[in-house]
Amino acid sequence: MIVNDVGAQLRKGVVEYCVLGSLEREAMYGWQLSEKLIDDGMIASIGTLYPVLARLRTKGFVASFDESSERGPSRRYYRLTASGTAQLQAFRKQWKPFADAVAAIVGEDTAHA
Repeated sequence: MIVNDVGAQLRKGVVEYCVLGSLEREAMYGWQLSEKLIDDGMIASIGTLYPVLARLRTKGFVASFDESSERGPSRRYYRLTASGTAQLQAFRKQWKPFADAVAAIVGEDTAHA
């Protein structure tokens, strides 16, 4: 029996909001943001992050700016826009009821206990 990687599908559905939530706390450069999301198990590699950031920029949820670095070339930082903040707030309002509904439906398999 082959089991699909359900986690990958779940991460794909929420990774944009995890990026928005991370950038709400502070502006970050790509490598810094990717390390956080990798550590949290939300993305596999930095290569996964840049297409997400590009989509968020296109939607107007994230903006970028360059800042000089003491250690090498300037870095491109990403920050949340007002639209991004509004989108994150809308997600938060829907997330808990959604997660609660899924938990109630799926729940623990007690029939075989």
